[in-house]
Amino acid sequence: MESGVEQTLQDAKLYRELNSLIVAYLRDNNLRQAASAVASATMTSLNVEVPANKLVQLVAKGLAVEKDEVVRGVSSLANDFGTLIPSGTSALHTASVDFGAVQETKGSSKSFPKHETRHLSEHKNIARCARFSPDGKFVATGSSDTSIKLFEVAKVKQMMLPEARDGPVRPVIRTFYDHLQPINDLDFHPQSSILISGAKDHTIKFFDYSKMTAKRAFRVIQDTHNVRSVSFHPSGEFLLAGTDHPIPHLYDINSFQCYLSANAPEIDVNGAINQIRYSATGGVYVTASKDSAIRLWDGVTASCIRSIVGAHGTAEATSANFTKDERFVLSSGKDSTVKLWDVGTGKLVKQYIGAAHTQLRCQAVFNDTEEFVLSMDEPSNEIVVWDALTAEVVARWPSNHNGAFRWLEHSPTEAAFVSCGTDRSIRFWKESL
Repeated sequence: MESGVEQTLQDAKLYRELNSLIVAYLRDNNLRQAASAVASATMTSLNVEVPANKLVQLVAKGLAVEKDEVVRGVSSLANDFGTLIPSGTSALHTASVDFGAVQETKGSSKSFPKHETRHLSEHKNIARCARFSPDGKFVATGSSDTSIKLFEVAKVKQMMLPEARDGPVRPVIRTFYDHLQPINDLDFHPQSSILISGAKDHTIKFFDYSKMTAKRAFRVIQDTHNVRSVSFHPSGEFLLAGTDHPIPHLYDINSFQCYLSANAPEIDVNGAINQIRYSATGGVYVTASKDSAIRLWDGVTASCIRSIVGAHGTAEATSANFTKDERFVLSSGKDSTVKLWDVGTGKLVKQYIGAAHTQLRCQAVFNDTEEFVLSMDEPSNEIVVWDALTAEVVARWPSNHNGAFRWLEHSPTEAAFVSCGTDRSIRFWKESL
């Protein structure tokens, strides 16, 4: 029997499809004001792409099925529920790695491919965070010096060739200066050439990186707290901010209106959010907090649907990211553990041991295929890699940073990642050919 959270995920996915159909129907039938109102209320993009008259067709099919079953004396539509789902909709469970299928598999770990690395650039102070664009074509880094650097991955690869043609290659294509205090987190808009940053100066800033001469933000959200983490909704119409306030801040990026959960759980004053991330469909989002809790929130109602209290003992939970299929969350904490949680049950599925991190706000990440987990070991200044299924350490590499490195971010599309260091440097790592 499915758990309540699993059912919430299924329902959220269905509701989002339904909302998209309603918005598209109203828009395409010249009821644009109504479409805008529904889009705003349901966090749906007004420009959602849906086949013409799809809603009408589905309603007609549903009524026909209902009529047929009434004739046959069947009271439930359960067996034909799939006919109500729009064509082209993928199932929720599309895991690239089935973490629930393997229990004791020691000795069957995969080998992590060898990588080559290159120093890319330096900030004027500590390099604190990094983020790849959804298509993997760009990566941005943020620093304590308040600057943001944007790199074009194709140019980075060109720079790493043994003999780069046409002279020196400059992979930094933009540098933005518009914050007053250190950058905490970054994210890319899912469709547009927009980069956002959250910083200690209580602001979220929007940068258009399609404009070569742009140095400053073209839009600013003024929050009331230190903005620790940011995450765009998959529609690009909304964003989440994790701050020193224990409740996530949800912003409409068009009106800048801020929404807070109306039924949030009681959270200690030390519950500042270290990281916040949407799932792939936006049906749910996750927070990792200073009070050691991992919390799951409904992406439509903003209700907290599960709290994993003490996820990392009494230590801070520093990061939390969904698997691509939304069934699991990978978290890390200052208790020197990386953990995999079942979203449906809230139970611990796997624990990755062997990397000590007790001082810095670090994160654990999957590689692009979710076959491996990467994190950092502070004492040895090494990158630690586990087989995601067996939880065995399969690689330990020197970070090549002078001093502790602060951040790891893996490309979503290929075998490549970046590391950021207290030595101010950014390094790019890619699989050796």
